[in-house]
Amino acid sequence: MGDKQRTLKASVKLSGVGLHTGEKVNLEICPAPENHGYKFQRVDLDGQPVINADADLVVSTERGTTLEQNGARVYTTEHVLAALYGMEVDNALIKIDNPEIPIMDGSAWPFVEAIEAVGYEEQEAERNYFYLNENIPWEDTEKGIEILAVPDTNYRITVMVDYKSPVLGTQHASMYNIGEFKNEIARCKTFVFLRELEVLANHGLIKGGDLDNAIILVERENVEQEELDRLATLLGKEGLKVDIKGIGTLNNYQLKFENEPARHKLLDIVGDLALVGRPLKMHILGARPGHSGNTRFAKVIKEQIKKQERAPKEFDLDKAPLYDINDIEKMLPHRYPFLLVDKVMEIGEESIIGVKNVTMNEPMFQGHFPGNPVFPGVLQIEAMAQCGGIFSLSKVEDPHLYSTYFMKIDNVKFKKKVLPGDTLVFELHLLSPMRRGLVNMGGKAYVNGQVVMEAEMLAQVIKDKEEV
Repeated sequence: MGDKQRTLKASVKLSGVGLHTGEKVNLEICPAPENHGYKFQRVDLDGQPVINADADLVVSTERGTTLEQNGARVYTTEHVLAALYGMEVDNALIKIDNPEIPIMDGSAWPFVEAIEAVGYEEQEAERNYFYLNENIPWEDTEKGIEILAVPDTNYRITVMVDYKSPVLGTQHASMYNIGEFKNEIARCKTFVFLRELEVLANHGLIKGGDLDNAIILVERENVEQEELDRLATLLGKEGLKVDIKGIGTLNNYQLKFENEPARHKLLDIVGDLALVGRPLKMHILGARPGHSGNTRFAKVIKEQIKKQERAPKEFDLDKAPLYDINDIEKMLPHRYPFLLVDKVMEIGEESIIGVKNVTMNEPMFQGHFPGNPVFPGVLQIEAMAQCGGIFSLSKVEDPHLYSTYFMKIDNVKFKKKVLPGDTLVFELHLLSPMRRGLVNMGGKAYVNGQVVMEAEMLAQVIKDKEEV
């Protein structure tokens, strides 16, 4: 999975019927700009209202996930969202001219094929992954649903379904990373038990149901033809030819995988958790999941995102530094009282973490301010700039022959006083590739994991010295 967001190269159109409404619907998946996410648009309604794919907008999970916003609803969103998320499309606008997404063949595959047919457009913005940093257990004891999320470097899902049914037994399915979605998960169809069909039909649901768009599981040896005919009539499919050979599937549908029903439940999780609105890095373990549990757990993940974003950032300052003060003096021309970086913890391809220990012994506190010592904001910027200078000089040979000169400072914010005794940690990232000695970096300064200052700065690295 690349780190850049992507959308579709062009719009793609599909038509079908809604599983529950039975009404014909035209759907168009359109490219969308960076950081747009997934949105639905009801083009059949006045003002063509937009409905965000957001777990907070779920209003029903009866046989599918329904969203409502701006006075408009969209039904059965999970399969198209699973296809978009599973094929790593970050931004898309899904236009429909009826309230329900077409069921197609009951899987995500028709949407996947359509997406692949037009291809992908890479965008400039980075993907905003959410990395879980602690275990989150969740359960609904009444419904017997258990979901656990644990930290992982991939988006991994493990599902167990157990309907206490002789035809299903207990089934497991797993996806080790999102790259497996297309071949292992996308083709797996939705399923329903024969015993459920009459109840669903009497509730005015599954009007678009057909033997082509769902696996119908049969749990009894003796099902009379009369019962099948009655069901066919209920579903408005008089004369439908139905074969049954005991326990198994209607018309002896050949399962694509022995555990196809469990894999479809995994597909539903991918679609429902797309409502979190961020690409996820975690391992989800779900026992007896369904749309209700999935979408409620999506809200739990959204809360966790807020919690982690509010939490202090952690830096390991106990490990041996990458550069100590002696190394820094060999790189930077600064000396007391203007050398403002004590150590560098790490340098990456595009980032650096440096440390400044603020002590009362520093000369600026005689005048800034007597009786109220505050580390000056301009010196915080200078310390951050020196970290940026170390980063740029670490990329050249003979760094002691170079000087780094400020060219521009932007978007500076001071958020909290810095006092003697504080340890300032600077974290900077390149904002654009280094070119012709120009280094453009954005950074934050932290004390105890809380941001105290942030800035963007442009500097130029110039070789202006000779070997002595």
